Amino acid sequence: MTTSYAKIYGLIGYPLGHSFSQDYFNQKFDAENIDARYINFEIPEISDLNDVLARNPNLAGLNVTIPYKQQVIPMLDEMDPEAAEIGAVNVIKFIRRNGKLTLKGYNSDIVGFRDSIAPMLTEHHTHALVLGTGGASKAICYALKSLGIAPQLVSRRPADGVITYSDITPEIMATHKIIVNTTPLGMYPHIDECPDIPYSLLTPEHLCYDLLYNPDVTLFMKRSADAGAEVKNGLEMLLLQAFAAWNIWQR
Repeated sequence: MTTSYAKIYGLIGYPLGHSFSQDYFNQKFDAENIDARYINFEIPEISDLNDVLARNPNLAGLNVTIPYKQQVIPMLDEMDPEAAEIGAVNVIKFIRRNGKLTLKGYNSDIVGFRDSIAPMLTEHHTHALVLGTGGASKAICYALKSLGIAPQLVSRRPADGVITYSDITPEIMATHKIIVNTTPLGMYPHIDECPDIPYSLLTPEHLCYDLLYNPDVTLFMKRSADAGAEVKNGLEMLLLQAFAAWNIWQR
């Protein structure tokens, strides 16, 4: 149980290594003299969230990361309409009324991604390949659609509305000038991995965006840049979604 601070915020996921969110929020709390602390809760199973709640009665909000953005939904009492439509949650607001705790799910990945990619868009960017089909990919597709961009999901396994990496033809590469990696491939310490796309077909008109930020330049980004594409990592998105999460918790 953590009782030395008035409020506790945190991150649930597995595994959790170095956390941007933990550093960001604790620096914010210290700088603004906020009586709160942000803690990483590494839980091997989503059911372990019950133990986190029981041990930390002063919890005021949680972020959710891989692999629990979808698994956490049945444990929530309420859902923000956007998060419900997407089917993925990365922010949980703790609402206490009359001694009753209500957990409400939100998704701040939408605004984080949308606001970070929007300044980079050109007339070439009308279609996107979204690599991966996890919780993050759902928010990315939602954000892309809100920007008027048609997303196409890509996965190792075929599914309804999903193509495989082997289905990516030169024609698809020529029309889909945005490629977003939402998979963990290339994340530290597995820095020698990357999604299996035809990098040789990339051009300077392509924008390759990796949601990962550790390392700063992933193999996906390096191979894309070597082919002439514009690249961006997920650090700005993370900062923007963290800011959005704080606003959700405070309102």
